[in-house]
Amino acid sequence: MTFIVDLKNVNASQAEIVGGKNASTGEMIQHLTQKGISVPTGFATTITAFKHFLSQNQLDKQINHLLASRNASDLKSLNKTSQQIQQWIKKAPFLPAFEKEVSAAYAKLKNNSVAVRSSATMEDSVTDSFAGAQDTYLNIKGVNNLLRAIKLVYASLFTSRAIAYRHDRQLDFSKIGISVGIQPMVRSDIGVSGVLFTLDPESGFDKVIVISASYGLGEAIVQGQVNPDEFILYKPNLIQKKPAILQRKLGDKQIKSVYTSSKDAKKSIKTVPVKKADRQRFCLNDDDLQTLATHALVIEKHYGKPMDIEWAKDGITGKIYIVQARPETVKSQIKKEQVLERYSMNKKGKVLVEGQSIGQRIGSGMARVISDPKNMEAVKPGDVLVTDMTDPDWEPIMKRASAIVTNRGGRTCHAAIIARELGIPAIVGCHDATAKIKPNSPITVSCAEGQTGYVYDGVLPFEIKKISVKELPTLPVDICVNLGNPERAFDTQFLPNQGVGLARLEFIISDMIGIHPKACLNFSKLPKNLQAKISLKTAAYKNPVEYYIERLKEGISMIAAAFYPKDVIFRFSDFKSNEYANLLGGHLFENVEENPMIGFRGASRYKDPSFAPCFNLECEAIKRVRNQMGLTNTQVMIPFVRTVNELTDVIKMLKTQGLERGKNGLKIYMMCEVPSNVLLAKQFLPHVDGYSIGSNDLTQLTLGLDRDSHLVTHLFDERNDAIKFLLHSVIADCKKLGKYVGICGQGPSDHVDFAEWLMAEGIQSMSLNPDSIIETWLNLAKKSKKKKGRKA
Repeated sequence: MTFIVDLKNVNASQAEIVGGKNASTGEMIQHLTQKGISVPTGFATTITAFKHFLSQNQLDKQINHLLASRNASDLKSLNKTSQQIQQWIKKAPFLPAFEKEVSAAYAKLKNNSVAVRSSATMEDSVTDSFAGAQDTYLNIKGVNNLLRAIKLVYASLFTSRAIAYRHDRQLDFSKIGISVGIQPMVRSDIGVSGVLFTLDPESGFDKVIVISASYGLGEAIVQGQVNPDEFILYKPNLIQKKPAILQRKLGDKQIKSVYTSSKDAKKSIKTVPVKKADRQRFCLNDDDLQTLATHALVIEKHYGKPMDIEWAKDGITGKIYIVQARPETVKSQIKKEQVLERYSMNKKGKVLVEGQSIGQRIGSGMARVISDPKNMEAVKPGDVLVTDMTDPDWEPIMKRASAIVTNRGGRTCHAAIIARELGIPAIVGCHDATAKIKPNSPITVSCAEGQTGYVYDGVLPFEIKKISVKELPTLPVDICVNLGNPERAFDTQFLPNQGVGLARLEFIISDMIGIHPKACLNFSKLPKNLQAKISLKTAAYKNPVEYYIERLKEGISMIAAAFYPKDVIFRFSDFKSNEYANLLGGHLFENVEENPMIGFRGASRYKDPSFAPCFNLECEAIKRVRNQMGLTNTQVMIPFVRTVNELTDVIKMLKTQGLERGKNGLKIYMMCEVPSNVLLAKQFLPHVDGYSIGSNDLTQLTLGLDRDSHLVTHLFDERNDAIKFLLHSVIADCKKLGKYVGICGQGPSDHVDFAEWLMAEGIQSMSLNPDSIIETWLNLAKKSKKKKGRKA
């Protein structure tokens, strides 16, 4: 009987021989190493060897009897059963023939340190990930320690979490076996390692590759011990060999897993602090990202499905290895839904902590702050689990929770993976959730507000809208979307739309940058304390100016890539002076205005010599997105233009900065929001490609209302006859001149009758808030009598 097999001699069709994980590794060694992908070689024990081990020690019948007599949903009984079976396995001897084969194969590796990984027959299948259900042991040295580690992997097939997982999926134990893969260790203990997905694991958007990375061995990321760096790359650009990095997000990377000298398999690695300088820089360079992402494309193409991949970069050679590849089992299994669910908070309260959101749902309940899975009885169905981090031992508890909150972890950690499988919201990487959330207090966990998740004090009201997108009727008007948060771009693009009618740069600046542009441009002249704060935010970049441009570029490219090839109209920043003052360093550069709503903003600000260098930073970011990344669906819009001379001056500035109307398909639009824009439309319009009506400011300036004043809010109504008179006039002028005319103000999102009136007037497009698109679309269809129109 053969107890082991060389990994290079197995492939994906042999999961029944060596389990899903080892079969996949063999598949890559056989077919992908010749395509430039490095995969550690090695050997695997067979499923037959495991079955023989059980039968020779008469454990198979004992285990079957014990499992049949226990209730897997009873946690106490489950734990007792698990402990008993594991003890039986640990005490049972291997056959001498098995030990001899393992010893010989280990000697052939000529590598003292090996990784010992589980590979069950149904593990890493298309539908079941068994994420962390069985154990892995790293840095195992010597044949005796290797044999002990193999036995521990065998025993891990019967942990509480593994038994419960199989029970939940109604998998028959008698049909399950386990193989153990043994491979030389990649020296990522002094290098970098991580996980990548060939789709966005939150939204399911399949045109990106999401990479998580941190220093040291990959266990720290998988187990959620560290908040890693995260990178998002755009697949079409990778294929076309264009710059593909859409976003870089710096993690704190406070610890890393490294080797120890211990011979105990459970103590063969340890965590140590990461140096401050290393924490403040990205752990992968652009060449590494390009290599990883290119490997991911090859692997995904070979398997023909979205993949979840573990990788490691050797700290000695700098070589990148793929150590595991398995099908992604959550988002890729969801069929194209005809009904979308959208969660939204009806009321917000005090924010207790925030972190990385997993999913887009909301959950609430009593906070159970638990430090040890042994205290699982404290968590009742519907409670919110709050803990430092989770590993597979926590899974029986996680199944009871309505939401999960952890101090540590990133989007690829154990807590994130299991939360997605369970379909519950989770917020990971909160740093101090266990300290700031009071035990046994009511809380609400919101993952419906972008990549940042919030834990609110108290059980707050929220709603779930089910939106049908099946066979939406055609309309005589384009329905676009308003969007300012790049974190919602991948999710929002699934809504029916004809592009983005308004993407606000000021939202990207405030959320992703947070620094006044003049503070970046004049960094050396700032007070020392302010320099220190800005240095902390910008340390991973060449300098503060490059940080500002690159972060703005990332926000723009995320939205443009999500909706490509549909046009996305980016409005240059329209901060008022009081809003600019709230940015880091802003108080040093902004004047106090009595009414900033009608003050130093828009085109007047751009052409002012004191602000022009700041405007140039925005132009540079746009130019990099269009020219370097090739996302030419990125179009621009100039806000709050008071006079024709202002408009022509800004257009000249844009041309000087390399953004020339008509060149490489660039369209320049103008916000129509000052009454002069309507009255002098025939003088403004020849200089631009069209108007986008800003009904908020147009209403404010026509009716003489300050939008910021609560004393006159009851008078604010875009449906006022005076506003309609102006809109009728400007829509007619645009149509006569053959210019685009749309509306991106709040009005049609809030008032269906106003949207109906605009459609009747012949407006070309309406850009709506995401949560109102479907409802408005359906209501407009009822009013439209035209047979031909725009399709969803």
